[in-house]
Amino acid sequence: MLTQEKLCLSCQKPVQGRVDKKFCDDYCRNNYNNLLNSEINVFVKNVNNILKKNRKILEELLPEGTEMTKTTRDRLLQKGYNFQYHTHNYTNKKGDTYTFCYEFGYLELDNNWFLIVKRKGE
Repeated sequence: MLTQEKLCLSCQKPVQGRVDKKFCDDYCRNNYNNLLNSEINVFVKNVNNILKKNRKILEELLPEGTEMTKTTRDRLLQKGYNFQYHTHNYTNKKGDTYTFCYEFGYLELDNNWFLIVKRKGE
């Protein structure tokens, strides 16, 4: 009966040891898994960068020590705000829905105006 020599899934060199061994060493195992997950990691990293940028823009537009301020859609877009990405929504008792990026958020008003707010500490 012929047994086939197992090859490392990363470097294709022969694997010695246990029957169920798939990699020749830890480096190859880590390399293989990093390559396998790299597309997912890149996507998550890009989304996190957009969220951080959105948060920073809202923080910059809200003067320190104030609870809220108004700005325009054009100003947000000019600074690079991406309206497709946010962390959550909040609807108050009046039925107004605020869109948040972490603790900073906005309420869309009439005529392309936005009310920027910061969520109070819990």
